[in-house]
Amino acid sequence: MWVSPRGGKETIGNMLGHGQIWAAIDALAAKNGLSASGLARKSGLDPTTFNRSKRIAPDGRPRWPSTESIAKALDATTTSLDGFMSLLVEGSPRLRQNVPLIGLAQAGQGGFFDDAGFPTGQGWDEIAFPDVDREHVYALEISGDSMAPAYREGDVVLVAPGAAVRRGDRVIVKTTDGEVMAKELARRTAKQVELRSLNREHPDRSFAPGEIAWIARIVWASQ
Repeated sequence: MWVSPRGGKETIGNMLGHGQIWAAIDALAAKNGLSASGLARKSGLDPTTFNRSKRIAPDGRPRWPSTESIAKALDATTTSLDGFMSLLVEGSPRLRQNVPLIGLAQAGQGGFFDDAGFPTGQGWDEIAFPDVDREHVYALEISGDSMAPAYREGDVVLVAPGAAVRRGDRVIVKTTDGEVMAKELARRTAKQVELRSLNREHPDRSFAPGEIAWIARIVWASQ
């Protein structure tokens, strides 16, 4: 419940619109470098709790997030009710751009990227980031623990396929066999690409240039 300035008790849903509530949840996720599903997992909820598919019922009626799920999201992100209300009232996503959000498992499948490492086609989930050019970046949601401690499950990294890659950069690499990995570029020559593992329990890797489909630099990561 929210206590109104007039002293009466109203639900948040009675005060603001369906779209505003969900936009605020999206903004809360983006503010913490998470996707909607990443925010749900961080909050101890089913990963689909905040997904776009859950926002409209099968009969077409608006579906509202529960007070409990919002409370858990605020607790998980150490966000005050006032902070959440500011997202509701200010509509913070207006200065943000939506970029494609791709799961790590999807990234390893064929047909989803062009030769330069840019997503192709339609139907991706999206996540909002401030001050980005959506035509030159996309977001990748990490799954599993093979990239820990640098990147943990549910973390989101912003990938820029067109950005210059230098030694020491953290990168997303896709091989011609379809393997996708997050590594650090250790060395690249005309004959070999050497990649350093972020998780020291996993071995470093070396490839011939012809075995690499593309390398894209990580320009931002949620922490």
